[in-house]
Amino acid sequence: MSEAIEKATRAHEASAAMRRASNAARVDAIRQAAARVAEARDLIIDANRRDMARAREAGMSAPLQDRLLLTDERIQGIVGAMRAVADQADPIGRVLTGRTLDSGVRMEQVTVPLGVVAMIYEARPNVTADAFALCARTGNAVVLRGGSAAHDSCRAIADACRAGLVAAGLPGDALQLVDAQGEEGHRETERLMRANGLIDVLIPRGGAALIQSCVRNATVPVIQTGTGNCHVYLHESADASMAVRIVVNAKTQRPGTCNSAESLLVDDVAAERLLPPVCAALVEHGVALVGDERARAVAAAHGVKMGAAVEEDWGREYLDLKMSVHCVSGVDEAIAHVNRYGTGHSEAIVTSDYAAGERFLAGVDAAAVYVNASTRFTDGGMFGLGCEIGISTQKMHVRGPMGASALTTTKYLLRGDGQTR
Repeated sequence: MSEAIEKATRAHEASAAMRRASNAARVDAIRQAAARVAEARDLIIDANRRDMARAREAGMSAPLQDRLLLTDERIQGIVGAMRAVADQADPIGRVLTGRTLDSGVRMEQVTVPLGVVAMIYEARPNVTADAFALCARTGNAVVLRGGSAAHDSCRAIADACRAGLVAAGLPGDALQLVDAQGEEGHRETERLMRANGLIDVLIPRGGAALIQSCVRNATVPVIQTGTGNCHVYLHESADASMAVRIVVNAKTQRPGTCNSAESLLVDDVAAERLLPPVCAALVEHGVALVGDERARAVAAAHGVKMGAAVEEDWGREYLDLKMSVHCVSGVDEAIAHVNRYGTGHSEAIVTSDYAAGERFLAGVDAAAVYVNASTRFTDGGMFGLGCEIGISTQKMHVRGPMGASALTTTKYLLRGDGQTR
Protein backbone atom coordinates (compact mmCIF):
# COMPACT_ATOMS: atom_id res chain seq x y z
CA MET A 1 0.00 0.00 0.00
CA SER A 2 1.29 3.48 -0.84
CA GLU A 3 2.07 5.93 1.95
CA ALA A 4 -0.72 8.31 0.92
CA ILE A 5 -3.36 5.57 0.82
CA GLU A 6 -2.15 4.04 4.07
CA LYS A 7 -2.34 7.39 5.86
CA ALA A 8 -5.67 8.30 4.29
CA THR A 9 -6.98 4.94 5.51
CA ARG A 10 -5.78 5.62 9.04
CA ALA A 11 -7.37 9.08 8.97
CA HIS A 12 -10.62 7.62 7.64
CA GLU A 13 -10.72 5.09 10.47
CA ALA A 14 -9.92 7.80 13.05
CA SER A 15 -12.62 10.09 11.65
CA ALA A 16 -15.33 8.00 13.32
CA ALA A 17 -13.91 8.83 16.76
CA MET A 18 -13.49 12.50 15.80
CA ARG A 19 -17.12 12.64 14.64
CA ARG A 20 -18.27 11.32 18.02
CA ALA A 21 -15.89 13.47 20.09
CA SER A 22 -17.45 15.94 22.47
CA ASN A 23 -16.96 19.65 22.12
CA ALA A 24 -14.86 19.62 25.31
CA ALA A 25 -12.54 16.92 23.94
CA ARG A 26 -12.05 18.74 20.63
CA VAL A 27 -11.30 22.01 22.41
CA ASP A 28 -8.89 20.23 24.76
CA ALA A 29 -7.04 18.66 21.81
CA ILE A 30 -6.43 22.06 20.22
CA ARG A 31 -5.29 23.64 23.48
CA GLN A 32 -3.02 20.70 24.24
CA ALA A 33 -1.56 20.92 20.74
CA ALA A 34 -1.05 24.69 21.01
CA ALA A 35 0.84 24.19 24.28
CA ARG A 36 3.07 21.57 22.68
CA VAL A 37 3.80 23.78 19.67
CA ALA A 38 4.85 26.52 22.09
CA GLU A 39 7.01 24.07 24.06
CA ALA A 40 8.64 22.80 20.85
CA ARG A 41 9.56 26.32 19.70
CA ASP A 42 13.33 25.65 19.59
CA LEU A 43 12.89 22.32 17.81
CA ILE A 44 10.52 23.91 15.25
CA ILE A 45 12.85 26.83 14.59
CA ASP A 46 15.81 24.46 14.14
CA ALA A 47 13.76 22.45 11.64
CA ASN A 48 12.81 25.67 9.86
CA ARG A 49 16.47 26.71 9.64
CA ARG A 50 17.18 23.52 7.70
CA ASP A 51 14.27 24.24 5.35
CA MET A 52 15.40 27.84 4.88
CA ALA A 53 18.97 26.74 4.08
CA ARG A 54 17.68 24.41 1.35
CA ALA A 55 15.37 27.14 0.02
CA ARG A 56 18.22 29.63 -0.29
CA GLU A 57 20.42 27.03 -1.97
CA ALA A 58 17.60 26.28 -4.44
CA GLY A 59 17.21 29.98 -5.29
CA MET A 60 13.70 30.42 -3.87
CA SER A 61 12.49 34.02 -4.29
CA ALA A 62 12.63 36.35 -1.29
CA PRO A 63 8.81 36.66 -0.94
CA LEU A 64 8.39 32.87 -0.93
CA GLN A 65 11.23 32.55 1.57
CA ASP A 66 9.29 34.98 3.73
CA ARG A 67 6.31 32.63 3.62
CA LEU A 68 8.52 29.74 4.65
CA LEU A 69 10.27 31.54 7.50
CA LEU A 70 9.29 30.83 11.11
CA THR A 71 10.37 33.19 13.90
CA ASP A 72 9.54 33.41 17.60
CA GLU A 73 6.88 35.97 16.75
CA ARG A 74 5.34 33.82 14.03
CA ILE A 75 5.24 30.75 16.26
CA GLN A 76 3.50 32.88 18.89
CA GLY A 77 1.04 33.87 16.17
CA ILE A 78 0.45 30.21 15.25
CA VAL A 79 -0.20 29.32 18.88
CA GLY A 80 -2.50 32.32 19.31
CA ALA A 81 -4.49 31.39 16.22
CA MET A 82 -4.92 27.82 17.46
CA ARG A 83 -6.18 29.05 20.82
CA ALA A 84 -8.55 31.47 19.08
CA VAL A 85 -10.06 28.54 17.16
CA ALA A 86 -10.45 26.57 20.40
CA ASP A 87 -12.28 29.51 21.98
CA GLN A 88 -14.88 29.72 19.21
CA ALA A 89 -18.41 28.40 19.65
CA ASP A 90 -18.90 24.77 18.68
CA PRO A 91 -19.54 24.67 14.91
CA ILE A 92 -20.93 21.12 15.13
CA GLY A 93 -24.54 20.34 16.02
CA ARG A 94 -25.91 23.79 15.22
CA VAL A 95 -29.57 23.65 14.20
CA LEU A 96 -29.90 25.66 11.00
CA THR A 97 -33.57 25.01 10.33
CA GLY A 98 -36.31 23.07 12.05
CA ARG A 99 -40.03 22.52 11.64
CA THR A 100 -42.76 19.93 11.81
CA LEU A 101 -43.74 18.54 8.42
CA ASP A 102 -47.34 18.07 7.32
CA SER A 103 -46.89 14.39 8.16
CA GLY A 104 -46.15 15.26 11.77
CA VAL A 105 -42.51 14.23 11.44
CA ARG A 106 -40.26 16.70 13.25
CA MET A 107 -37.29 17.80 11.07
CA GLU A 108 -34.03 19.56 11.95
CA GLN A 109 -31.10 20.45 9.69
CA VAL A 110 -27.88 20.34 11.74
CA THR A 111 -24.19 20.88 11.06
CA VAL A 112 -21.89 17.83 11.02
CA PRO A 113 -18.22 17.16 10.12
CA LEU A 114 -17.17 16.59 6.52
CA GLY A 115 -15.15 13.50 7.52
CA VAL A 116 -11.58 13.50 6.19
CA VAL A 117 -10.07 16.70 4.81
CA ALA A 118 -6.90 16.52 2.69
CA MET A 119 -4.63 19.54 2.34
CA ILE A 120 -1.94 19.90 -0.33
CA TYR A 121 0.12 23.03 0.21
CA GLU A 122 3.46 24.59 -0.62
CA ALA A 123 6.05 26.35 1.56
CA ARG A 124 3.62 27.42 4.26
CA PRO A 125 4.45 25.60 7.52
CA ASN A 126 1.80 27.55 9.46
CA VAL A 127 -0.86 25.77 7.38
CA THR A 128 0.00 22.57 9.25
CA ALA A 129 -1.19 24.03 12.56
CA ASP A 130 -4.09 25.97 11.03
CA ALA A 131 -5.46 22.92 9.23
CA PHE A 132 -5.12 20.75 12.32
CA ALA A 133 -6.88 23.27 14.58
CA LEU A 134 -9.78 23.88 12.21
CA CYS A 135 -10.27 20.17 11.48
CA ALA A 136 -10.10 19.21 15.15
CA ARG A 137 -12.58 21.96 16.03
CA THR A 138 -15.05 20.55 13.49
CA GLY A 139 -14.57 16.87 14.29
CA ASN A 140 -12.73 16.10 11.06
CA ALA A 141 -9.62 14.03 10.48
CA VAL A 142 -6.97 15.60 8.24
CA VAL A 143 -4.30 14.34 5.85
CA LEU A 144 -1.59 16.90 5.11
CA ARG A 145 0.77 16.99 2.17
CA GLY A 146 3.14 19.90 2.71
CA GLY A 147 5.61 21.14 0.13
CA SER A 148 9.08 19.62 0.16
CA ALA A 149 10.58 23.06 0.86
CA ALA A 150 8.85 23.11 4.26
CA HIS A 151 9.15 19.40 5.06
CA ASP A 152 11.11 19.60 8.31
CA SER A 153 9.05 22.52 9.66
CA CYS A 154 5.75 20.80 8.86
CA ARG A 155 6.88 17.53 10.45
CA ALA A 156 7.91 19.27 13.69
CA ILE A 157 4.57 21.10 13.95
CA ALA A 158 2.55 17.99 13.02
CA ASP A 159 4.29 15.91 15.69
CA ALA A 160 3.37 18.48 18.33
CA CYS A 161 -0.25 18.55 17.16
CA ARG A 162 -0.54 14.75 17.16
CA ALA A 163 0.70 14.75 20.75
CA GLY A 164 -2.10 17.17 21.57
CA LEU A 165 -4.71 14.80 20.14
CA VAL A 166 -3.40 11.90 22.18
CA ALA A 167 -3.23 14.00 25.36
CA ALA A 168 -6.92 14.83 24.91
CA GLY A 169 -7.86 11.16 24.51
CA LEU A 170 -8.45 11.39 20.76
CA PRO A 171 -6.72 9.26 18.11
CA GLY A 172 -3.37 10.57 16.91
CA ASP A 173 -4.20 9.03 13.54
CA ALA A 174 -6.71 11.85 13.01
CA LEU A 175 -3.70 13.90 11.82
CA GLN A 176 -1.54 12.43 9.07
CA LEU A 177 1.39 13.99 7.22
CA VAL A 178 2.54 12.42 3.94
CA ASP A 179 6.35 12.43 4.01
CA ALA A 180 7.48 11.05 0.65
CA GLN A 181 9.82 13.35 -1.29
CA GLY A 182 11.07 13.70 -4.86
CA GLU A 183 9.46 11.73 -7.66
CA GLU A 184 7.87 9.32 -5.20
CA GLY A 185 6.42 12.31 -3.41
CA HIS A 186 4.74 13.47 -6.63
CA ARG A 187 3.25 10.01 -7.11
CA GLU A 188 1.96 9.95 -3.53
CA THR A 189 0.38 13.38 -4.04
CA GLU A 190 -1.46 12.08 -7.10
CA ARG A 191 -2.67 9.05 -5.14
CA LEU A 192 -3.99 11.33 -2.43
CA MET A 193 -5.92 13.33 -5.04
CA ARG A 194 -7.66 10.12 -6.12
CA ALA A 195 -8.36 8.52 -2.75
CA ASN A 196 -12.10 8.25 -3.31
CA GLY A 197 -13.90 6.71 -0.39
CA LEU A 198 -11.14 7.82 2.00
CA ILE A 199 -10.92 11.59 1.37
CA ASP A 200 -14.11 13.65 1.51
CA VAL A 201 -12.67 16.95 0.26
CA LEU A 202 -9.29 18.17 -1.01
CA ILE A 203 -8.14 21.74 -0.42
CA PRO A 204 -5.02 22.84 -2.33
CA ARG A 205 -3.24 25.93 -1.02
CA GLY A 206 -0.48 27.44 -3.09
CA GLY A 207 0.24 28.91 -6.49
CA ALA A 208 -1.83 28.62 -9.65
CA ALA A 209 0.09 25.58 -10.93
CA LEU A 210 -0.61 23.56 -7.78
CA ILE A 211 -4.27 24.50 -7.67
CA GLN A 212 -4.86 23.76 -11.35
CA SER A 213 -3.05 20.44 -11.03
CA CYS A 214 -5.45 19.43 -8.27
CA VAL A 215 -8.51 20.63 -10.19
CA ARG A 216 -7.44 18.71 -13.32
CA ASN A 217 -6.20 15.50 -11.71
CA ALA A 218 -8.22 14.96 -8.54
CA THR A 219 -11.17 12.59 -8.51
CA VAL A 220 -12.21 13.64 -4.99
CA PRO A 221 -14.11 16.93 -4.51
CA VAL A 222 -11.81 19.99 -4.60
CA ILE A 223 -12.26 23.48 -3.15
CA GLN A 224 -10.18 25.95 -5.16
CA THR A 225 -8.25 28.45 -3.07
CA GLY A 226 -5.72 31.16 -3.09
CA THR A 227 -4.69 32.30 -6.55
CA GLY A 228 -4.87 36.06 -6.19
CA ASN A 229 -4.54 38.48 -9.09
CA CYS A 230 -5.84 41.32 -6.93
CA HIS A 231 -6.39 44.92 -8.09
CA VAL A 232 -6.49 48.34 -6.47
CA TYR A 233 -8.49 50.86 -8.52
CA LEU A 234 -7.93 54.59 -7.98
CA HIS A 235 -11.15 56.41 -8.82
CA GLU A 236 -10.86 59.98 -10.09
CA SER A 237 -12.09 61.24 -6.69
CA ALA A 238 -9.46 59.31 -4.68
CA ASP A 239 -7.48 61.15 -2.04
CA ALA A 240 -3.82 60.94 -3.10
CA SER A 241 -2.37 60.34 0.36
CA MET A 242 -4.92 57.57 1.05
CA ALA A 243 -4.14 56.04 -2.34
CA VAL A 244 -0.42 55.92 -1.53
CA ARG A 245 -1.00 54.26 1.85
CA ILE A 246 -3.41 51.63 0.54
CA VAL A 247 -1.49 50.71 -2.62
CA VAL A 248 1.89 50.50 -0.88
CA ASN A 249 0.42 48.31 1.87
CA ALA A 250 -1.49 46.09 -0.55
CA LYS A 251 1.59 45.52 -2.71
CA THR A 252 4.57 45.54 -0.35
CA GLN A 253 3.50 44.48 3.16
CA ARG A 254 3.91 40.78 2.21
CA PRO A 255 4.18 40.52 -1.59
CA GLY A 256 4.34 36.72 -1.58
CA THR A 257 0.78 36.32 -0.28
CA CYS A 258 -2.32 35.70 -2.35
CA ASN A 259 -4.08 38.82 -1.04
CA SER A 260 -1.33 41.22 -2.11
CA ALA A 261 -2.24 43.55 -5.00
CA GLU A 262 -0.73 42.71 -8.39
CA SER A 263 -2.35 45.36 -10.59
CA LEU A 264 -3.04 49.07 -10.21
CA LEU A 265 -5.89 50.71 -12.13
CA VAL A 266 -6.40 54.46 -12.30
CA ASP A 267 -8.94 56.72 -13.95
CA ASP A 268 -7.33 58.37 -16.96
CA VAL A 269 -8.61 61.83 -15.97
CA ALA A 270 -6.83 61.57 -12.61
CA ALA A 271 -3.66 59.83 -13.79
CA GLU A 272 -1.55 63.01 -13.72
CA ARG A 273 -2.59 63.66 -10.10
CA LEU A 274 -2.55 60.13 -8.66
CA LEU A 275 0.04 58.08 -10.51
CA PRO A 276 3.18 60.13 -9.73
CA PRO A 277 2.96 59.93 -5.91
CA VAL A 278 1.68 56.35 -5.87
CA CYS A 279 4.23 55.01 -8.36
CA ALA A 280 7.11 56.93 -6.76
CA ALA A 281 6.23 55.38 -3.39
CA LEU A 282 6.06 51.90 -4.92
CA VAL A 283 9.46 52.30 -6.60
CA GLU A 284 10.89 53.56 -3.30
CA HIS A 285 9.73 50.28 -1.75
CA GLY A 286 11.52 48.28 -4.45
CA VAL A 287 8.54 47.56 -6.73
CA ALA A 288 9.21 47.11 -10.46
CA LEU A 289 6.41 48.67 -12.50
CA VAL A 290 5.09 47.83 -15.97
CA GLY A 291 2.27 49.76 -17.56
CA ASP A 292 0.25 50.68 -20.61
CA GLU A 293 1.25 53.56 -22.89
CA ARG A 294 -0.70 56.23 -20.98
CA ALA A 295 0.67 55.14 -17.59
CA ARG A 296 4.24 55.05 -18.92
CA ALA A 297 3.91 58.55 -20.35
CA VAL A 298 2.72 59.95 -17.01
CA ALA A 299 5.46 58.09 -15.14
CA ALA A 300 8.18 59.26 -17.53
CA ALA A 301 7.05 62.89 -17.22
CA HIS A 302 7.65 62.66 -13.46
CA GLY A 303 10.90 60.69 -13.59
CA VAL A 304 9.40 57.37 -12.46
CA LYS A 305 10.75 54.23 -14.13
CA MET A 306 8.07 52.00 -15.68
CA GLY A 307 8.49 49.23 -18.23
CA ALA A 308 6.06 48.27 -20.98
CA ALA A 309 3.32 45.82 -19.97
CA VAL A 310 2.27 42.96 -22.23
CA GLU A 311 -1.14 41.29 -22.31
CA GLU A 312 0.00 38.55 -19.92
CA ASP A 313 0.79 41.13 -17.24
CA TRP A 314 -2.88 42.00 -16.70
CA GLY A 315 -3.66 38.47 -15.49
CA ARG A 316 -0.39 37.58 -13.79
CA GLU A 317 0.00 36.77 -10.09
CA TYR A 318 3.56 37.97 -9.51
CA LEU A 319 3.89 37.06 -5.81
CA ASP A 320 6.85 39.42 -5.89
CA LEU A 321 7.72 43.11 -5.86
CA LYS A 322 6.26 43.77 -9.30
CA MET A 323 3.02 45.48 -10.33
CA SER A 324 1.18 46.28 -13.54
CA VAL A 325 -0.43 49.70 -14.10
CA HIS A 326 -3.40 50.35 -16.40
CA CYS A 327 -5.44 53.48 -17.09
CA VAL A 328 -9.22 53.16 -17.47
CA SER A 329 -12.01 55.49 -18.54
CA GLY A 330 -14.06 55.14 -15.35
CA VAL A 331 -15.83 52.77 -12.95
CA ASP A 332 -17.46 50.61 -15.61
CA GLU A 333 -14.20 49.92 -17.44
CA ALA A 334 -12.45 49.25 -14.13
CA ILE A 335 -15.10 46.70 -13.16
CA ALA A 336 -14.92 45.06 -16.58
CA HIS A 337 -11.11 44.84 -16.39
CA VAL A 338 -11.17 43.36 -12.89
CA ASN A 339 -13.80 40.79 -13.80
CA ARG A 340 -11.88 39.80 -16.93
CA TYR A 341 -8.41 39.47 -15.44
CA GLY A 342 -9.03 38.93 -11.72
CA THR A 343 -9.17 35.57 -10.01
CA GLY A 344 -12.20 36.23 -7.82
CA HIS A 345 -10.06 36.81 -4.72
CA SER A 346 -9.85 40.40 -3.40
CA GLU A 347 -10.40 43.72 -5.16
CA ALA A 348 -10.35 47.33 -3.90
CA ILE A 349 -11.40 50.82 -4.93
CA VAL A 350 -10.03 54.05 -3.46
CA THR A 351 -12.62 56.80 -3.79
CA SER A 352 -14.28 59.78 -2.16
CA ASP A 353 -17.44 59.19 -4.21
CA TYR A 354 -19.98 57.06 -2.32
CA ALA A 355 -21.89 56.09 -5.47
CA ALA A 356 -18.70 54.96 -7.23
CA GLY A 357 -17.77 52.80 -4.26
CA GLU A 358 -21.20 51.17 -4.12
CA ARG A 359 -21.11 50.56 -7.88
CA PHE A 360 -17.73 48.83 -7.53
CA LEU A 361 -18.97 46.70 -4.61
CA ALA A 362 -22.01 45.58 -6.60
CA GLY A 363 -20.28 45.05 -9.94
CA VAL A 364 -17.05 43.23 -9.04
CA ASP A 365 -17.31 39.45 -8.89
CA ALA A 366 -14.88 38.44 -6.13
CA ALA A 367 -14.85 36.83 -2.70
CA ALA A 368 -13.88 40.11 -1.00
CA VAL A 369 -14.44 43.62 -2.36
CA TYR A 370 -13.15 46.70 -0.52
CA VAL A 371 -13.80 50.42 -0.51
CA ASN A 372 -10.87 52.47 0.85
CA ALA A 373 -9.00 49.57 2.46
CA SER A 374 -6.11 47.28 1.57
CA THR A 375 -6.68 43.85 0.03
CA ARG A 376 -4.29 42.49 2.68
CA PHE A 377 -7.22 42.24 5.10
CA THR A 378 -8.57 39.14 3.33
CA ASP A 379 -7.37 36.68 5.94
CA GLY A 380 -9.01 34.35 8.43
CA GLY A 381 -7.39 36.06 11.40
CA MET A 382 -8.35 39.54 10.17
CA PHE A 383 -11.93 38.35 9.61
CA GLY A 384 -12.17 37.05 13.18
CA LEU A 385 -12.00 33.37 12.22
CA GLY A 386 -8.90 32.66 14.31
CA CYS A 387 -7.14 31.23 11.27
CA GLU A 388 -8.11 29.84 7.90
CA ILE A 389 -7.65 26.64 5.96
CA GLY A 390 -7.55 28.67 2.77
CA ILE A 391 -9.32 31.41 0.85
CA SER A 392 -11.88 29.96 -1.52
CA THR A 393 -12.15 31.67 -4.90
CA GLN A 394 -15.03 29.48 -6.07
CA LYS A 395 -18.73 29.87 -5.36
CA MET A 396 -19.94 26.42 -4.39
CA HIS A 397 -20.06 25.41 -0.71
CA VAL A 398 -17.96 28.33 0.58
CA ARG A 399 -16.33 31.55 -0.64
CA GLY A 400 -13.58 33.70 0.87
CA PRO A 401 -11.53 32.90 4.00
CA MET A 402 -12.50 29.44 5.22
CA GLY A 403 -12.74 29.10 8.98
CA ALA A 404 -14.24 26.28 11.01
CA SER A 405 -17.77 26.57 9.64
CA ALA A 406 -16.44 25.96 6.11
CA LEU A 407 -15.37 22.45 7.17
CA THR A 408 -18.89 21.35 8.02
CA THR A 409 -21.78 20.01 6.03
CA THR A 410 -25.34 19.33 7.14
CA LYS A 411 -27.69 16.44 7.59
CA TYR A 412 -31.39 16.22 8.37
CA LEU A 413 -32.58 14.62 11.60
CA LEU A 414 -36.18 13.46 11.46
CA ARG A 415 -38.20 12.20 14.44
CA GLY A 416 -41.57 10.61 13.98
CA ASP A 417 -44.27 8.71 15.83
CA GLY A 418 -44.82 5.83 13.42
CA GLN A 419 -45.69 7.87 10.30
CA THR A 420 -45.67 6.13 6.92
CA ARG A 421 -46.09 7.50 3.42
